[in-house]
Amino acid sequence: MTIEIKKSAKPIKYKSAIDILENRLEQIKINKNKELIWILEHEEIYTGGTSFSDNEILDKSINFIKTNRGGKITYHGPGQLVFYFVIDLNKRGKNIKKIITAIEKTIIDTLRIYNIKCFADRKNIGIWFEHKSGKIDKIAAIGIKVKKWIAYHGFALNISNNLNIYKKLFPCGIRDRGVS
Repeated sequence: MTIEIKKSAKPIKYKSAIDILENRLEQIKINKNKELIWILEHEEIYTGGTSFSDNEILDKSINFIKTNRGGKITYHGPGQLVFYFVIDLNKRGKNIKKIITAIEKTIIDTLRIYNIKCFADRKNIGIWFEHKSGKIDKIAAIGIKVKKWIAYHGFALNISNNLNIYKKLFPCGIRDRGVS
């Protein structure tokens, strides 16, 4: 099972990226292409997943697009690494929980290398960081879609993005936690 790994050098428009992922998914369904992991940054955009509700947006003037991934509302933009994938679960046991757990473990283990202690929360999907003050913030958002047992979309990891941008929404629909 060969997986193509690709990294884009400049920010990509959200819609363009999703079109590429969906095209790859269709090719994988008919065994015409490899699975994909794609690392990129997006141009500034807010996206709402399948559980999104309009009351999660505080500033209605934002650049927003509804998407078919799981989850609620989040922000993508420069300084945030997005890790997309198109993975054929037909070849990997048809277990959605297993892939989400693998994503969580990968993020946690990677951040641990940089001495960033974080954790997964069973109640609120994503990866969380606890400050010395006890305040808990999300550091990585996860949202996937499965079609014909092919999983796509992925996760977004905040690296050096402007966190003030999150004041325009309730990230992932969560009102009592912030974003790091």
